[in-house]
Formats: sequence, structure tokens, C-alpha cells
Amino acid sequence: MCGLAGIVLAHSGDSPNEKILLAMRDAQLHRGPDEAGLYLGNGVGLGHRRLSIIDLDHGQQPMVDDAAGLALIYNGELYNFQSLKSELETLGVVFASHSDTEVLLRAWQHWGEACLTRLRGMFAFAVWDMRASRIYLARDHVGVKPLYYGFTRTGDLVFASELKGLMAHPEVERSLDPQALEEYLAFGYVPDPKSIYKGIFKLPPAHWLSWHAGEPLPVSHAYWDLPFQVDATLTLTEASSELRRLLDDSVKSQMISDVPLGAFLSGGVDSSAVVASMSRLTREPVNTCSIGFDDSGFDETGYARQVAQQLHTNHFEEHVSSLDYDLLDTLAGIYDEPFADSSALPTWRVCQLARKHVTVALSGDGGDENFAGYRRYRWHAQESRVRARLPLSIRRPVFSFLGWCYPKADWAPRVLRAKTTLQALARDDVAAYCHSVSVVPAAVRHRLYSAGFKRELQGYTALEVFRSHAAHAPTDNPLLLAQYLDFKTYLPGDILTKVDRASMAHSLEVRVPLLDHHLVEWASSLPPALKLRGSTGKYVFKKALEPDLPHEVLYRAKMGFSVPLATWLRGPLAKRAREALLNGAVAKCGYFEPSALEQLVREHAAARYDHSATLWSLLMLDAFLRHTQKPADIASRRPEPMLLHSGTSS
Repeated sequence: MCGLAGIVLAHSGDSPNEKILLAMRDAQLHRGPDEAGLYLGNGVGLGHRRLSIIDLDHGQQPMVDDAAGLALIYNGELYNFQSLKSELETLGVVFASHSDTEVLLRAWQHWGEACLTRLRGMFAFAVWDMRASRIYLARDHVGVKPLYYGFTRTGDLVFASELKGLMAHPEVERSLDPQALEEYLAFGYVPDPKSIYKGIFKLPPAHWLSWHAGEPLPVSHAYWDLPFQVDATLTLTEASSELRRLLDDSVKSQMISDVPLGAFLSGGVDSSAVVASMSRLTREPVNTCSIGFDDSGFDETGYARQVAQQLHTNHFEEHVSSLDYDLLDTLAGIYDEPFADSSALPTWRVCQLARKHVTVALSGDGGDENFAGYRRYRWHAQESRVRARLPLSIRRPVFSFLGWCYPKADWAPRVLRAKTTLQALARDDVAAYCHSVSVVPAAVRHRLYSAGFKRELQGYTALEVFRSHAAHAPTDNPLLLAQYLDFKTYLPGDILTKVDRASMAHSLEVRVPLLDHHLVEWASSLPPALKLRGSTGKYVFKKALEPDLPHEVLYRAKMGFSVPLATWLRGPLAKRAREALLNGAVAKCGYFEPSALEQLVREHAAARYDHSATLWSLLMLDAFLRHTQKPADIASRRPEPMLLHSGTSS
């Protein structure tokens, strides 16, 4: 893996400030500790940090070909670079290295942006066309690798792999985007294309853009999307066979490495499937890594150990305390934006463990999104059947009233917690799914926001993110639509962001074979009944893996890579949460009503309600504000957030 940084001047005729470009590049040292490169040309500067994985002696970047008039910086891996190289050689291209970087450069030289449809891998890259004085940026199909961009106060285009690269430029605006903050509190992350800062964007997955000095804000173009064209004729036997073939094909392509390689093994279905495939494809024992907790309610290492023994892996395991929350401030520096997924803590730890033994690790991310593994898919599908029978004009008043009347019973068994279901039945499918995945529900957010912040939002709500994606969805099937929305939001914004930053903090490359776009396309064609059957999610996936994995691993209740938030926030983190919400940066920023914050803290401490997800989101926001904002700036925003500006960021 690598880190990118670049500056394209608003007016050509000179080169960018080398000192600033170096600062942008080296703010991402962790992404590429092995080598560093710099290119300064007329109107452009490109910086690169390299983590060497393939062709260790070549492939240095920026890769510049003056004769072709191209310069490339690239973060990622092309798993089909050898077949692309052979195709290009038939066209007369002569290669000087065995690196995928050179293959990408020549592919762009011959096919331009059309080459994107030929690429198979994870990538984010920038190509400078010297002759046209034009920059091109592109990102992989599902958003495994990140790419931020924006403009300075003087009109220069800047871009980097991580926000910290852009923040190293003194002319980049630091104004927070109110809509992005609303989206963060709703989802626990800021979805593409916004960032937490106004005027700084994430290039969405499967998109490219270009810009020439003097042009307005660039418009991104999609080169791929999930088709969701269901093959209703597909049988379980046929699907199981094809799934195994596609999985092995993807894993095989991603095992190419010139450095030590292994895999994460949580003991769940997805990571176990990847390790099983790796074991079929190599004679050597696979290196596997697991992290466990001293709290048995959150520990899966027994299942991981069972899989490791059955597959004869070279297994490494460590246990951490269930009170492992000291990384909270560290995470604020890693993620650059507020990020509320508490599983970032164990993810950071497992990456730390893996880097002791390997440089490349394969993960099982993507299985739940591909094959409908989340419990919320089952609830959403069931609720959708009720919604289909009753018109919204009837459901909205009836179920809204029932949802309002029904007590919030966090203490009760899950089957008795009907409030969320009743509220979902009062909504259409898109609004209901948004409600079900919201970390901080809309009603709670509205109660928390100060009057000044509500004026800044001008009625905007995070639901607009889902509405926008749903309007372009290729399906209206409730289950498939939920999967589509997750591929557009949760997967790139949360899951892949979490793993990318945690792994890169340890200079570890993580690959995701279940998100090979060929496999993703095929999985989207599966009939819903092969994904979700009764209460069993990932039905065809589990059936396909029965020859390889223990039944108790495949069919046990989903645990997830979680931490005991509610316990932390009533115990060792209670004092810290109270201080942050009542006297810290969150309390002083002017975004929230003090009385509402105090009520949250009081109700959770008394165990009347479980506000742990909301409190954790606010704690991570507090850590972000303390990490990025000067105390005087935070104080100056009270009682209203003066740094916020209205308007969209997209």
C-alpha cells in the first residue's frame, strides 16, 4: 500500500511549493515507510510514499514517462496486472519492470479512462497528462482505497490518500460542514462524497474525475455500478458451485506477493471462508491472526482456534482487556474525521498483531453485504412485507402513534423491543432502512441539536443520502435495495475505512477477496431466497462452505467484532463521558443543547436506557474536535457554531 499527495496549481507556469508538497506526502509516512518519491512539473506536484509489496526493486513512484507525457502515482494492487501486461505486450508495449504500477501507466497510455473497466483490484491513483496539463483521479470499484480532494483558498486543486495529507497544506479550509456532521451522527461516519470539512470531498467508489486549471469544481463520472440483475433460474447447487469457483479465483489472484502473507481469522463465516480457500490453494500452512477479549461475551477466539486446527494454519492469537479503550484519542488521529464504529479498537489491535508476522493480510470483509448476513436485512425484509400490504396513508398515522406510545425497553429481551419496528412500519422502505441503521436516531439528533445548529442545517437530514442513492438503484426489491444502499454507504464509509486506516497505521496491506468486483457482480444476481432463507442469512454462502468448515462455525449466532460499550460507559468510561459531554469540546462547540446532553448521561448512568451508541459517537466527536480544533476556536463557537456554513458539499 501507499500514500498519495498532489497539488495542481490554478495558474500554470510554475511548480508548486516543494516544502508544502513534502509535508502533505510525509504526513502519510505510515502508508509507505519503504520509499518516497516526488515529481515537480509545470503547474503540478506529485508525492508518493511506498509500501513495497510486488517487484520490490522496481515500481518506484511517481512513475514518469516524458516521451508519453504521463506521470502516475498509485495506491493499491492490480490483481490482473499480469494478464493486462500480456495484452499490452501484444500491442507492442515493452516493459522495464515486473510491477503493476508500470502496467497501470501503460494501460492509461493506451486506453485512457476506458482502462478502468479492465482493472481488477483495489486502487486509487492520479495521472498527470503533461501535454494537456490535466489531472485525472480514479478510485476502485467498491472503495477499498481512499482518495480525498479539494481546493485551497487560492484555487489550487489538492488531493491525498488521507485527510491529514490535505490538512498539511496551510491554504486548505478547516471549516466544518454542518450537513456532514448531521450525517456523522446519523451513521457513525461521513459518507461519500462529503468529508467533515466544507469543500473537501471523497472521490466515490467506481468514479473518476479530471481537472484543468481554470475549470470549475470537477464533476466525477461513474464507470461501474452493481447491476442487481437477478438470475431467477439459478439453483442452490449451481450457485454453491459457482460461488466456490469465484471465491477461489479471487483468493488466488490476491495471494500474489513478494512479502510475507497471511489472513485475519475471527472465527466467523467470512474470514473462515477466505482462510479455507487459501488453504486449498497452497501447500504451506496459512498464517492466521486472531484477537480475543477477556470478556467471554465478546470473545470468538475459540471458534477461530477450531477453524485454525481444522485447516492446519500457523495461528497467532492475542487477548486484550475488555477495558481496552485507551486508543480512543489515537483513533481520532488515525481517522482524521469523527468515526464512531467502536470495532475500530479491536481492528487496530488485530492489525498490530498481524504486522508482527506478515506484511499482507487477507480479510473476510464484504461477506455480509454480498450475501445478506446482517440481522437488519431479515427485519427489513419482514417489515417490508407488512408495508406492502398497507398504504403509507394508513401506516404513517397508525404506526407513528403506536411507536410513540410503545415504551423504549432497552432492558427487555429483543423480541419485546417493538418500538423500532413500529417506527419503521410508519415509513417507506428507504426511510425505514435509514432509521434501522442510524446510530443516533433522527428524533434524538433533533433533540440534541442547538437552535443555532438547526438553522445551519436548514432542514437537511441524513435521510437525503439514502434517498439520493435509492433514486439510482437498479432494483426495488427491499432486500436487494438495502444491500445496494450498504454498498454505497456503510461498506466504503465504515467497514473499508475502518480497515484501511487501522491497517495503514501499522504499514500493513489488507486485501478483501470477497469484494472482488466480479464476485460482487455475480452475488448481486443471486435470487433473494438464496441469500436470506427464513432466519438464516448468507444461506448459499454457508451451504457452499459446508465441506470445509465446522457446522457450529457456519450456523452459530452472529457475534460481530464488537466491544462492551454499554458496560464501559456505565463503568470506567462514565466519568470521561460525563466530562466530555458536560464540560469538554462537545459541550463548548455550540452544536448541542446542554440540557439534552446532560439527560443522555444521566439516563444511561442510571441504566434507564442504553444510550451507549449515542454517547460513544459524541465521545469520538469530542476526541476529533480536541485533536483538530484549537481550544479558543471551540470556545468561540458558543453558543452558535461559527465555523459552520450552509450548503451542500456534493
